[in-house]
Amino acid sequence: MPMSVETLRQHLVDAFPDAEIAIEDLAGDGDHYRARIVTTAFAGVPRVRQHQMVYAALKGQMGGELHALALETAAPGG
Repeated sequence: MPMSVETLRQHLVDAFPDAEIAIEDLAGDGDHYRARIVTTAFAGVPRVRQHQMVYAALKGQMGGELHALALETAAPGG
C-alpha cells in the first residue's frame, strides 16, 4: 500500500517541527515523491547525514510503503 502525502508530511513534521516542507507526488501514484525540507536541525550537518535524518524520520517505511523519495534538504539561509 502506498504512503499518502499526508502521512509523509506528518512523519516529517513530527521529526522536524520547525521545518518548511514542500512535497510533490512525481508519478501520481503515492509511491514516488520529491520533498524539500528546510529546518534548523540541518544547520552544520553534512548533506548525507541530513538525508539519513529524513530516512530515520520515516521509521523504516522507505523502500516499503514509500518506494522513492527525491530529497532536497537545507538549513534556513542555506
